[in-house]
Amino acid sequence: MKNLVYLFILLLILSSSCTKEDPKVAAAEDYLEQLRVESESVGWTATVSQDNKIVFSKGFGLGNYEQQVPVYPDKTKFRIGSISKTLTAAALGVLIEEGKIDLDAPVQKYAPYFPVKKFEITTRQVAGHQAGIRHYNGDEFLSSKYYPTVNDGLEIFMNDTLLFEPGTKYSYSSYGFNLLSAIIEGASGDDFLHFMQSRVFDPLNMDQTKPEHMDSLILFRTGYYDMADGKVINAPYVDNSYKWAGGGFISTSEDLVKFGNAMLNNTLFSEEVKTQLITPQTLKNGEKTEYGIGFFSGTDEYGRAYYGHGGGSIGGCGNLIIYPNEKMVVAVITNDTRAKIGSELHKIAEMLLSKAQ
Repeated sequence: MKNLVYLFILLLILSSSCTKEDPKVAAAEDYLEQLRVESESVGWTATVSQDNKIVFSKGFGLGNYEQQVPVYPDKTKFRIGSISKTLTAAALGVLIEEGKIDLDAPVQKYAPYFPVKKFEITTRQVAGHQAGIRHYNGDEFLSSKYYPTVNDGLEIFMNDTLLFEPGTKYSYSSYGFNLLSAIIEGASGDDFLHFMQSRVFDPLNMDQTKPEHMDSLILFRTGYYDMADGKVINAPYVDNSYKWAGGGFISTSEDLVKFGNAMLNNTLFSEEVKTQLITPQTLKNGEKTEYGIGFFSGTDEYGRAYYGHGGGSIGGCGNLIIYPNEKMVVAVITNDTRAKIGSELHKIAEMLLSKAQ
C-alpha cells in the first residue's frame, strides 16, 4: 500500500511538471490576446507548430457571441478569405506534378468558356496576379448571390477589358483565381470543389476545411461580426460562392497548420513544384514581384524567410505564415472584419524562437 501511495505522488509530480506552461508559449498567447483586444475582436483561433509538432493551439474570445460559445482551434470554422488562394495553388501544384497542365499555355486551353482578349493570358500570369484581370468593383465584395458553378462566377468580370498587357504589371485580383478554378476544372476533368476535397483536403486530413455553402448546416461554424459605435454587430450577409478559389473556404487554425506542414514536407508534390509556387515571379521588364503562384514570399523584420498568405473577408480575417528554415507554421484566424492580423504575427515566431536558439 505504501508503495502505491509513493507511486501516486510521483505521478502527480510528473503530471504537474509536464503541464507547466512554457514561458515562451505563455508570452505568445498573451501577445495574441492583446492583439485581439486591441482589434476589438470577438474571437480568434491560433495554432503554431514547429518540426511538425504543435507548440500551442488555443481559442481566444468567442466563436458565437449570442450563445457565448468559446473558440475551439480544432473545430471552430472561420472564413479564411484569401488564404483560400494558397489552397487553390496547392491543387494547381498537384496538376503540375502530374504533368496535366502547361502554366505557359493560353488559359483557353483549359477554360474555353473564358473569352479571348487582345493579349494572350497564361495560367502562370493569372496565378501570379499579372494577367490584367480586375479586382472587385463597387460593392461586389458584399455579394449575397449564390453562384452554382465556377463558370457562373466568371461572368462577373470575364467580358471586361484587361487593365494592362499581361506580364507588364502586378495587380492583385481575386477574380483571377475564379479563372484559375476554371482552369483546374479543365486540366483535371473534375469539378473544382471535388478536386479540392479529394486531392488536397482529404490527403492532408483537413477534415474541418470546406467551401462555405450558406444554405447548409455546418457544425461549429463561427458567427461573423463587426463593430459599430463600440458595439458588436453582425457582419453583413454575404455568399462567397462567386469566388471559391480566391476566398470562399472556411477552416480551423489546426487545419491550416496541417496544410503548412504539408508544404514544408512536400506531401502533395515535390520540392521542385513547391519552389515554383513560392518563388516570386518576374515581370517582363525584369522586376521581381513578391508573389509566386498563390503565395507571398519575403523576409520578416527579424531576418527570417517566410511564405504564406493573409486573408480578409466579411466577418473574418486570417494569416498563414510558413518559416521554412525554422520548420515553423503560424496560423491565426478571426471572426470579424477589421482584425489586426498582419505583420504583427511575425513577432509570434520571434517569441518562440529567439530564446530557444
